Amino acid sequence: MRGQLDIDATAIAIRAGERRALARAITLVESGRSDHRAQALELLDKLGTERQALRIGLSGTPGVGKSTFIEAFGMMLTDKGLKVAVLAVDPSSARSGGSILGDKTRMEQLSRNPNAFIRPSPSQAQMGGVARRTREAVALCEAAGFDVILIETVGVGQSETMVAEMCDLFTLLLAPAGGDELQGVKRGIMEIADLILVNKADGDLKAQAIRTTADYAGALRLLRKRPQDPSDFPKAMSVSAYEGDGLGKAWEEMQSLINWRRENGHFDTRRMEQARYWFHEEVRLQLLARLTADQSLAARLAAQEAAVTQGRVSPAKAAAEVLEGL
Repeated sequence: MRGQLDIDATAIAIRAGERRALARAITLVESGRSDHRAQALELLDKLGTERQALRIGLSGTPGVGKSTFIEAFGMMLTDKGLKVAVLAVDPSSARSGGSILGDKTRMEQLSRNPNAFIRPSPSQAQMGGVARRTREAVALCEAAGFDVILIETVGVGQSETMVAEMCDLFTLLLAPAGGDELQGVKRGIMEIADLILVNKADGDLKAQAIRTTADYAGALRLLRKRPQDPSDFPKAMSVSAYEGDGLGKAWEEMQSLINWRRENGHFDTRRMEQARYWFHEEVRLQLLARLTADQSLAARLAAQEAAVTQGRVSPAKAAAEVLEGL
């Protein structure tokens, strides 16, 4: 990113919904330069948090049809008059580009839709950094007037947990599967899911998708009841992104859950808990940045790192020694 950004003009343009200004602002928050970081914080502070969107986390293993689902679901929402932003959290590979980087070229209709905005996050970054950039991109999209923000993540692991801490509703997209595949789904991701959608419920796979949905519904009933859920959530449903079947019903269920949480105080409480979580994450990230930026601290860090590598001191003791210098 070249030169200095006019913060006041950019803030006005973002509030007016100008996509080019939004794209430039996201590039700014993604930058690792200290001067860009200062500008990004100033811009975010100027935009404030008055506008808020519904944040939907979406995860699913490769091959489940995420790009087809995102395009079909996004087009359905824009047809209802809603503005939709699609963001990606992709820390899964330091070498490959990740799913949505390719999916953007495949989601041709949604990418051309004037009421939609698609933005992949760059890979080759530390997990915390990727999550921070995505979270700040969410704030920028909200300021730009988007109504629904889809936060997509790939794989099953830490990224799902991070995304769950920045969304209001977490959706797990799965393909029709047998018993072995059901056993392979980690309990942790089942516990954070609010809605499980079994995709590809069409053609020869439709009957299997219905059976798989019933299997997941049974598995969900075995999980511990969460206070933020009404009696019939979390739940499993079958959908066909290819044919569009079930997408409207899935959206109705999402709205029903969010409305219930709003009425019962869980929505605002969860947003406050997430703010506290990200405050602590920022403290950790900035402490680490200070350690590596200060030459004397960096030297102490390198010395203790060598001592740990050689087995001369325990990691816990070495960390304590480094932090004593702060």
